[in-house]
This record gives sequence, C-alpha cells and structure tokens, in this order.
Amino acid sequence: MASTEGDHREEEEAPHNEDEDTGAQVAPIVKLEEVAVTTGEEDEDPILDLKSKLYRFDKEGNQWKERGAGTVKLLKHKQTGKVRLVMRQSKTLKICANHFVLPTMSVQEHGGNDKSCVWHATDFADGELKDELFCIRFGSVENCKAFMEMITEIAESQKATEENKEATSTADLLEKLSVEEKKTEDKAGEETPAAKEKESKTEDAEKEVEESASST
Repeated sequence: MASTEGDHREEEEAPHNEDEDTGAQVAPIVKLEEVAVTTGEEDEDPILDLKSKLYRFDKEGNQWKERGAGTVKLLKHKQTGKVRLVMRQSKTLKICANHFVLPTMSVQEHGGNDKSCVWHATDFADGELKDELFCIRFGSVENCKAFMEMITEIAESQKATEENKEATSTADLLEKLSVEEKKTEDKAGEETPAAKEKESKTEDAEKEVEESASST
C-alpha cells in the first residue's frame, strides 16, 4: 500500500509535457496570395439597397417562378449617371436581375399586394438580352413603396435628360441650317471677277457705239 501511494505521489510531481515549447516552427504547406475581387460595381454608387425576393413570369408555363432571394440594388454610374438595377442571390451571389432603369420603365403594384410590384425590362442576368416580366416582394410596405418611388423618379429623370439632349440637338441643327442658308445667300449675291470684267467690257462697247453715232 505504501509503494502504491509513493508511485501516485511521483506521478503528481512529474511535470506535464502538454504545453512544452519545443521551439519547432511549422511552415504552411501552401502559401495563399491575396486576390483582388471585382464585382463590376466599382464605378457605381448604390442609391438603394433592400432585401427582397424576385420572381419572373414563365410565358410557356404561364406561371411565376422564383428567381432568387437576396438584395436588390440601384446603382448610379459615377460618370454617365445611368442607373442599373442589380440583384444577387444571398448565398450564391448569382445575379438574378441586371438591367438599366430606362425612361420607358414603369413599376406597378402587383395584384393588390402592397408589398409586391411588377415591371417589364430587357434583362441581361443570363448573359444575353431577354424581355422579362419581373415581380419583386419586400418584407414591408415601406420598402416596396421606397423601391417604386425611386424607380419612378429615376425613369422620369432619365426621360427629362433625353428630352433636353434632343432639344439641344434640334436647336444646333437649326442653327447650322440657318448659317448654311445665309452663306448660300451671300454667295449668290457676290459677282465673280469674270462677270465683273464682262460687264465692264459691255459698258465700254456701248459707250463707243454712242460716240460713233453722235459724230456722224
């Protein structure tokens, strides 16, 4: 019994090697380098960012199909001022909507549901242009209203910009035409040197005939 207690005492006094520092350094097997990730949104400023769920209307099946749940953004280009609607799925970040907000775009409440709205767009989410009918649903009436108001405001702003450009272009064209007409009139009123010389010779001939007649 005594020896057993002695052995137990020796085990308690023995140092533990679990936290012992051996001084060894383990180098990583693979060295990872930082990679710059681009989203294509670097030259745009977000003016709206809301969580939502997107649907597209399947014409062949005549039914709505879920496109994805995530965040819908309205992005304004820093130089051109154009606004783009982009939505990515929350988990995969796959693009489920990608199109410009055009002056012709209009958004309406969907079937009396004040949390959902619909619109037509020429979308590029799948890598090719497609005419789509979208429906988006938000978690609150306030978010849906903010989305609809923002889309309407942007579309009207784009329309006004296009009208101003068209008016300016028309004014420039009219001014150019008026300048060209004036140049044509000025040119028509000018006499060429040959015409002036011919006119002078005619006057001299007529003068000689008059002198000859008076002398006789």
